[in-house]
Amino acid sequence: MKVIVLGAGVLGVTTAYYLAKQGAEVEVLDRQAGPGMETSFANAGELSYGMTSPWAAPGIPMKAVKWLFMRHRPLFIWPLISPTMWAWGIRMLSNCNADSYKINKGRMVRISNYSRDQLTDLMRDVKLDFDQRERGTLQLFRTEKQVKSSKADQEVLAEYDSPFEVLDKDACIAAEPALALVKKKFVGGLRLTADRTGDCRMFTLALADKAAELGVKFRYGVTIDKFTTENGHITGVHTDMGQETADKYVCCLGPYAPVLLKTIGIRLPIYPIKGYSITLPVTDPDAAPQSTIMDETHKVAITRLGDRIRVAGQAEIIGYNKRLGAHATDTVRYVVSDLFPKGGDVSRAEGWTGLRPMTPDGTPVIGPTRFDNLFLNTGHGTLGWTMACGSGRAVADAVLGKEPEISFDGLTAARYGQ
Repeated sequence: MKVIVLGAGVLGVTTAYYLAKQGAEVEVLDRQAGPGMETSFANAGELSYGMTSPWAAPGIPMKAVKWLFMRHRPLFIWPLISPTMWAWGIRMLSNCNADSYKINKGRMVRISNYSRDQLTDLMRDVKLDFDQRERGTLQLFRTEKQVKSSKADQEVLAEYDSPFEVLDKDACIAAEPALALVKKKFVGGLRLTADRTGDCRMFTLALADKAAELGVKFRYGVTIDKFTTENGHITGVHTDMGQETADKYVCCLGPYAPVLLKTIGIRLPIYPIKGYSITLPVTDPDAAPQSTIMDETHKVAITRLGDRIRVAGQAEIIGYNKRLGAHATDTVRYVVSDLFPKGGDVSRAEGWTGLRPMTPDGTPVIGPTRFDNLFLNTGHGTLGWTMACGSGRAVADAVLGKEPEISFDGLTAARYGQ
């Protein structure tokens, strides 16, 4: 069986690997010059199994209003004349209630827990170097109000068997010794002990090499235009290099998936949410983070990746805009300088921006479609790296006609009437 995978980000590469591992002939098409060049390139580096939650949650609308007035705010909304943007926003707001949150959270945890187990199995099978650490995530609270609010999160974590520790100031410092230098700036934290960290692009590159060893053919610099169809069947994918054909197809195009899919009448509410990161060299290992710290106030993650520090955050709703302005990374620069002033050299930081493929309910869109040979693996928002191995394995199994080890109930395009 020949399968064409569209997209060579972390979702596309993991899907291709699991397909080839089970004997499929696989070809991967991507417009970039190599794997992991877009959303996967410089994300936060978190494997956030404990923090797998939809953005759409009770209380978020009021928080969003407050964020808009912060100097270093986590959310920017540009009032574009865009029916797509406003329709997506309205759908997200409709999910900001307790019942929807519980449903969406359950769907997302189903994937992330499975992905955690699949990554463990993968690392047992193949050697991959991606600056991985297994020291958890520390959600850092600057106020007592944040500590009290975290009790609701603790209940959800307990419900889904996600291990955690509630830490006072001294325990936070024990977990992240460099915080002793700024101990007046926080009051406590919540440590998610099962979380891991690692460089997503390094992982994607390494796994692409393993996939190539299994026979996967990667073709870069290929622009994908549209699908061709006949009687509910995909007959090919049209590119600037000509028509490509296979037995089955998997769309892993992240924020660009809805652009391609609407050419065949599949309309998905996936919107590009712009995020920013900087990567800076460690100057003092003892004054740098050891794992990931999530600043609850600014919604910025600071992650140790070997001899580098990755700082990522912000959500900018501005459409398909990838411009990196002069002051675009001011917030992430401020946060790392505030919490780890001696850990890294911010003057040597490399800035980056990318688009996260976000659904209004937070849950990705994976699995089969109404076309009998087209499958989806997209819409993971900020959790594509976290969910990659689980999504890739489950979709590969479905493509090959096997029963996936997790249910696709509530995960496919059918939940949007597609």
